[in-house]
Amino acid sequence: MTRTEADIQATLNQLGELRAAIAKAIVGQDAVVEQLLIGLLAGGHCLLEGVPGLGKTLLVRSLGQALALSFRRIQFTPDLMPSDILGTEILEEDHGTGKRHFKFQPGPVFTHLLLADELNRTPPKTQAALLEAMQEHTVSYAGVTHALPEPFFVLATQNPLEQAGTYPLPEAQLDRFLLHIRVDYPSENEERDILIQTTGSGSSRVPTVMAGEAVLELQKLVREVHISADMLAWINRLVRASRPQSQTPGIGQWVKWGAGPRAGQALVLSAKARALIHGRFAVTEDDVRALAPPVLRHRLLLTFMAEAEQKSADDVVALLLAAVPYPY
Repeated sequence: MTRTEADIQATLNQLGELRAAIAKAIVGQDAVVEQLLIGLLAGGHCLLEGVPGLGKTLLVRSLGQALALSFRRIQFTPDLMPSDILGTEILEEDHGTGKRHFKFQPGPVFTHLLLADELNRTPPKTQAALLEAMQEHTVSYAGVTHALPEPFFVLATQNPLEQAGTYPLPEAQLDRFLLHIRVDYPSENEERDILIQTTGSGSSRVPTVMAGEAVLELQKLVREVHISADMLAWINRLVRASRPQSQTPGIGQWVKWGAGPRAGQALVLSAKARALIHGRFAVTEDDVRALAPPVLRHRLLLTFMAEAEQKSADDVVALLLAAVPYPY
């Protein structure tokens, strides 16, 4: 079916309605909301990090309410098992014949929107249960592959302050996330509005404004957004410059392991999604610069020297953007 310009515009208008719906429950955090929508439209997964009480879980739940998609939440704990996420086989008996057979009982991962709350509280064995689901959108159990519903979107949260009883996410798990989103403290005015909104008797129910078919349609549109050959070459150089063997000044001292090819794919798709959200059908330099930190910060393994000098992954990204200028 051929999409007309009016159909495309109507679909894009729903993005504005979606942001307005989320704003009914979330005060401020415009950049965080935009990055969440970018992850959704690019078909990737997002990791939200921030201190407790900043509304990370409420933000994800509000997104689930605004979308006409199935939504499940998993509270990750140290005793959580892979079967608690993926599902298990149960023994059933046919009352007519008396024969018994095993039947797969799907777990909470079989949903459109999955909130993995405090993902770093569970051991690596359980964290790894999400790897296939996030990458392939399938679950393999007892030699049978089960497809997950589409669209499938994982939003995971972690608290950076809690070290006791937590298990840092391995690099393979982090690389499955399209964006690593930092949730910062609200401004003074935003925090005052939060106090007013959350301590009164008013309701902040989030209306449903978008169906799953519209999300899939937008994901297809993202792939059609234009990106120039020069822009692709610049993104490729940025990613390659993050590796210690690239001879980029400062990278060898600060970076132990740089970003892989998946980082370039993520940066291109995210930039396309941001352009579409802003009503453009071509990627600009601003799109890439805005998304370089959330795309790269969790894909860089820093050295002990960088930690001793109190350098963060965002500092490295800023260095890369300065060292690899856009080819005007």
